[in-house]
Amino acid sequence: MFKKILVANRGEIALRIQRACRELGIKAVMVYSEADREAKYVKLAEEAVCIGPAPSGLSYLNMPAIISAAEVTDSEAIHPGYGFLSENAGFAERVEKSGFQFIGPTPESIRIMGDKVSAKQAMIKAGVPCVPGSEGELPDDPVQIRRIAKAIGYPVIIKAAGGGGGRGMRVVHTEAALVNAVTMTKAEAGAAFNNPAVYMEKFLQNPRHIEIQILADKYKNAVYLGERDCSMQRRHQKIIEEAPAPGIARKTIDRIGERCVAACKRIGYRGAGTFEFLYEDGEFYFIEMNTRVQVGASGDRNDHRRGHRQDPDHGGGGRKAALHTASDRDSWPCDRMPRER
Repeated sequence: MFKKILVANRGEIALRIQRACRELGIKAVMVYSEADREAKYVKLAEEAVCIGPAPSGLSYLNMPAIISAAEVTDSEAIHPGYGFLSENAGFAERVEKSGFQFIGPTPESIRIMGDKVSAKQAMIKAGVPCVPGSEGELPDDPVQIRRIAKAIGYPVIIKAAGGGGGRGMRVVHTEAALVNAVTMTKAEAGAAFNNPAVYMEKFLQNPRHIEIQILADKYKNAVYLGERDCSMQRRHQKIIEEAPAPGIARKTIDRIGERCVAACKRIGYRGAGTFEFLYEDGEFYFIEMNTRVQVGASGDRNDHRRGHRQDPDHGGGGRKAALHTASDRDSWPCDRMPRER
């Protein structure tokens, strides 16, 4: 076990990691920008290092400053939290090349699962059910695009391979609108994510959004910690996360949870992660994976501790272990939190 780690984040997640380290007897070094000098997580720190001025590009996104802070404090590992550099494969690679352990997935796993096309291909090989769609990135040829859409069946949705946060998606109901929609989505994806690649899926009309939290180690041991229902959304952004998900049989959750575990073992995943699924007509369909801890992860932990995982069936009147809403931010220790994709 590590004796000292550096936490490359701020606010709520920095406090959560700080608390976990104290429970485990690990020293936690906190980093902060000049604007966060009086923040709660800094005041509670055993050791803290200022890594730059207020703009995140000069502090929490400043890779050399973070790695230098780890060096001067003799830290053994770096925990990225969520947001900022947590899903940056280049950062994970630089951390490990500098002689530290990156507390999270390998750079290779972050790259594979960070691209939705390669992530879907990896999940198909691992036996995880996916939304019917194109085999990979859409070609430039309009004739081939129309042929793929016809085989899938309208309506379809065009998605950016490197997208996130509800951006880079466009629903198409007719063939007449298809090619223009693909062209526009490619242009938006290139501008927003520096990756113009797009792919196509069948558009599910009335799905629920269910997430499965997993934990894995480098020895290919993995477990799933239950599910969160994130169906209440506005503009593809989650408003409420509920655990356990009401109205879904325990055996159905267990079945998809075991498939997630098998997939993690197959791709050599390590650390915390979240499989995101659409759920419709009793079936789960993989859409993406977040290769980091999430805000809602604490809800899974509370739900698991309270024994709700023992319920044989999650009926509509089942107990709700955790509700996370936008208003929860009022109780967080810092007023500006890193955005979660």
